[in-house]
Amino acid sequence: MTYLMPAGAEIFLLLMACGILIADLLIRQRGGMITYMLVQFSLFGCALVTVGTHESGVTYAFNEMFVDDLMSDVLKLLTYLAVGMMLVYSRQYLTVRGLFSGEFMVLALFSMLGMMVMISANHFLTLYLGLELLSLSLYAMVALQRDSAVATEAAMKYFILGALASGLLLYGMSMLYGATGSLHLGAVSSAILSGKANQTLLVFGLVFVVSGLAFKLGAVPFHMWVPDVYHGAPTAMTMLIGSAPKLAAFAFVSRILVEGLQPLVQHWSGMLVILAIASMAIGNITAIAQTNIKRMLAYSTIAHMGFMLLGLLSGGIEGYGSAMFYAVIYVLMSLGAFGMIMLLSREGFEADTLNDFKGLSQRSPWLAFLMLLLMFSMAGVPPTVGFYAKFSVLNAVVQSGNIWLAVTAVLFSLIGAFYYLRIVKLMYFDAPESRAPIIFAQDTVLLISVNGLGMLLLGLLPGALMSVCVVSVQQSLLLH
Repeated sequence: MTYLMPAGAEIFLLLMACGILIADLLIRQRGGMITYMLVQFSLFGCALVTVGTHESGVTYAFNEMFVDDLMSDVLKLLTYLAVGMMLVYSRQYLTVRGLFSGEFMVLALFSMLGMMVMISANHFLTLYLGLELLSLSLYAMVALQRDSAVATEAAMKYFILGALASGLLLYGMSMLYGATGSLHLGAVSSAILSGKANQTLLVFGLVFVVSGLAFKLGAVPFHMWVPDVYHGAPTAMTMLIGSAPKLAAFAFVSRILVEGLQPLVQHWSGMLVILAIASMAIGNITAIAQTNIKRMLAYSTIAHMGFMLLGLLSGGIEGYGSAMFYAVIYVLMSLGAFGMIMLLSREGFEADTLNDFKGLSQRSPWLAFLMLLLMFSMAGVPPTVGFYAKFSVLNAVVQSGNIWLAVTAVLFSLIGAFYYLRIVKLMYFDAPESRAPIIFAQDTVLLISVNGLGMLLLGLLPGALMSVCVVSVQQSLLLH
């Protein structure tokens, strides 16, 4: 049993997901509320198991293919929180569209299981297993609204491009295996350091691996799927794709590049510079032209991922810590923004164009204020936490000596501020197009209030979360 303890949360979640799948068949006639409560209980149970099985230092399971360390535990707890918030926000939205079903919730649990495996993977096979479990669940969730041509088209694009990216990643991994003779991250790193590995094969493998990783992050030029999938999928699914998987993606990229391929840092940091600059440029500039808020947030995601890559390529504890902090804050901002879109949507109406936010301050001053905080945070306006997240990344970039890169990032952030502030202008200075009352559940409004005010509170007191990120990176990535 001690051998299985590091993976206790994953085993518990798998058993609960299978149990809920069967239970949902038996209780389907009574509505999805019992299933929903079981899913939330599963998330709470996972959190208890994760905290209960935490040990100081690094522990392994499954022949060192699975690692349990401080970074994995922190990221898993944040993943449970993100998925739990997504379920609360989307309950009303999905219910009126007939999508609040056991299938949706079980797929959400299986996608979360994939994220957890990705976060704790210490071997190329485990990394790939987690990635595919997450991806396949997301493809199915995007296509869940079967009578919607837009959703089906988005799922097809996501599936085909996702399969292509998985192929690139596998091909790169096979080359790294050929060059080093191992799939274990620690052994790959040791083989490269010893100088026994074939350098040409290593660099080719690295290019394919970085390309696969860039696709999963949605970085330019592998970003084609992001706006189409964000736009086509029902907003609840878009919220899931745009939030918790980014935490798993951070762990995935840092495990492969920082733990496994650290000796090749001079090769991959150059690639990340190009990906980061291209993502910030195309993400921020293209977002200005969007009239659909989901597409606008898709391009903003691309720009934010470029910013996160800046932290990773800066190196050192400061750089990796700031990248992790940025990923966490981005997930919280994304949850709030998509939560607001779902809150304003109603039966037969999607609040997904910019015009739907016109005059929101007249319809609901409190919701307009929360959206203002979320947009300010995404734009990086002080005193919100988005400003501190951007500042910490830029500080790490400057310390690494790439001052020109920091200046470029600031310029693109200024361009990006325009389309966030445009939403604030529409809410406060334009007349509303619709006077329809905003109907919402009490728990949803309470959660979105905490989410929005959290942007302000974390901006004023960011120290605790930042130190957790720095310490977890220090103990996890740089020790073994």
